[in-house]
Parts: sequence; C-alpha cells; structure tokens
Amino acid sequence: MHAPVTAVLRRVNRVLLGLAGLLLVLAGGAVLAAGLDLPVPSWWPWSGPDDVLLTTADRRRWREESWWWPTVIAVLGVVVLLALWWLIAQFRRARLAEVLVDTGDGDAAVLRGRALEDVLAADATAQEGVAQAKVALTGRRAAPRTRIALLLEPYASPGEALAGLSGEALARARTAAGLAALPTEARLRAVKHRARRVS
Repeated sequence: MHAPVTAVLRRVNRVLLGLAGLLLVLAGGAVLAAGLDLPVPSWWPWSGPDDVLLTTADRRRWREESWWWPTVIAVLGVVVLLALWWLIAQFRRARLAEVLVDTGDGDAAVLRGRALEDVLAADATAQEGVAQAKVALTGRRAAPRTRIALLLEPYASPGEALAGLSGEALARARTAAGLAALPTEARLRAVKHRARRVS
C-alpha cells in the first residue's frame, strides 16, 4: 500500500528543513571562519576579517535603476508570504486522506477520508436542530479521529444534539468502517439570531 500523503509531506518537510539548516550552518560557519582569519576554501568570496559581504560598489550598483527597488520589495514580499504560509502549515493539523477498513478476511480495504467526512457531515446535519456540520478526519489510517463542528438552530438542545451525534452518526460511521472506536472532538455553536420581542 502507498504511504499516506500526509506522511510523505512530513518527510519532505523534514528533508527540506534539514537541507536549509545545513546550508545556513555551513554558510555561517564559513563567514565566521573568514571573520576570525581562519583558513577558508580558495573559492570562498570572503577570505579575511577585512573583507565585507557587500562592497560599496555592489550596494550602489543598481540603485539608479527604476526597476531595482520594486523588484527587491516584490521578492521580499513573496519570501515573507511563503514563510508565513509555511509557519501556519506547521501548526495546522493535517487531514487524514484514507482509512483502513478491516474486511474480516485478513486483508484491509481503503476508504477515502473525504468520503467518510461527507457521510458523517450529512448524517449529523440530518439530525433535528442541526443547521450545519463540518467534519475533519485526523489521526492515523488504522486509528482515525474526528473533529466535528455543529451549528445548532436556536431551539436545539446541545445535549440532544450530542446524543444524536454519538448514538447515530458516529455509530454508523464506526460500523461502516469496521472501527472499534472513533474518538471525536465536537464543538457546538448556535446560529446567530435576533432576540424576539415580548409584548
């Protein structure tokens, strides 16, 4: 079987972080060695403590060109946006792409995570008093977990909504996927509505 997409992305992320860290350590170490007047490779552009990273001519080379500053600002803006995207991605819990289903004959079938999310969301929304349900599947293929956000109608009872979710929607999902357990984190929120006038 193919490894989950999230596991592959996690490995790629670690490899890229490792390479970036190694390059930064090597570059910083070489600059430090040149600054301390230690031996550095002949091809290294800075060979002693009197060398500078950018000469005055290098700093002023493109200053008079009209395209220079807009290009610098655009490139730095893209770098900042990519860094923010990467940072946010580190804290976001990855969704599970597939779930292993025990078929009872020693083999295991694969159920698409999005399909299970859609079925759970439809079952939860079909309950009395539930206006909307959003489901996210997390965890491991053999031990999935769910995060469910229920948007309740003003008249709905939170206790009844949770009981229906646990006894119906989640129970059907566990049975369909052949799971012994399906740990769930449920968040309930009421639909915003105007207060009624009492005369």
